[in-house]
Amino acid sequence: MCGRYAASRSPEELAAAFGVEKWEPEETLAPDWNVAPTKEVHVILDRPLKDAESRRPVRQMRVLRWGLVPSWAPGPENAARMINARAETLHEKPSFKEAFARRRCIVPADGYYEWVTGSEERELEVEGKRKRARKQPYFVTPADGSVFAMAGIYEFWRDRTLPDGHPLAWWVTCSVVTTEAETAPLGVAPAEGPRALADIHPRMPLMLTPDRWDAWLDPARTGPDALRPLLDPPPAGLMRAYPVPTAVSNVRNNGPELLKELEGPEEATLF
Repeated sequence: MCGRYAASRSPEELAAAFGVEKWEPEETLAPDWNVAPTKEVHVILDRPLKDAESRRPVRQMRVLRWGLVPSWAPGPENAARMINARAETLHEKPSFKEAFARRRCIVPADGYYEWVTGSEERELEVEGKRKRARKQPYFVTPADGSVFAMAGIYEFWRDRTLPDGHPLAWWVTCSVVTTEAETAPLGVAPAEGPRALADIHPRMPLMLTPDRWDAWLDPARTGPDALRPLLDPPPAGLMRAYPVPTAVSNVRNNGPELLKELEGPEEATLF
């Protein structure tokens, strides 16, 4: 699953990392250490420029809303439920299959947050001695410090209640593709705590290594046989995870202090 992530790199850094040809400085976003569903996010995509004579796909950085709204949806009310798309069913789910075939993107991040319930807390919860378990947030990020390229899909939705030309008539939204979490040891594991991504959560964002970026973004690649290999998980051992302050559990908190690496799990508060 990916329900919260950090994205602190500047637009200039992202443009250089992904070979972006086109982006609008006035549309870029400030660093965000607590990206939550329905927020606006940076994505990388290949698409012909609007009103350009050439139909050549151009590598662009765009600002989209996180929470996919299918083109056929009557309204955007369920966008917060569509933040993730399972890799195993992308090709068949009505909400995702067209976007998977023709509108793929990369959602760049520093890494993502996931919450772990300690074994003692889980036992108490099972015994009914706690109504709500305390959970320790972990930050999962590439071990080499590189940008975390999450596979994504995007879609266009027209608000028919607004006239043509209205700035809010079109919504462009996205979803992060997830896959089964790795069971192999982490590239860098915390001193105490989970030893593999699967110990943290059974799902994880599908990480795209740089050798897959062009193929994933290529809008001409539409056939199932060409697309399914792109959903293969990355090599194991590329990630690290470490405990971070429980302040990240509140979406109102935002700042680089949320990524502070703790020596061990914090005495978490209920949330």
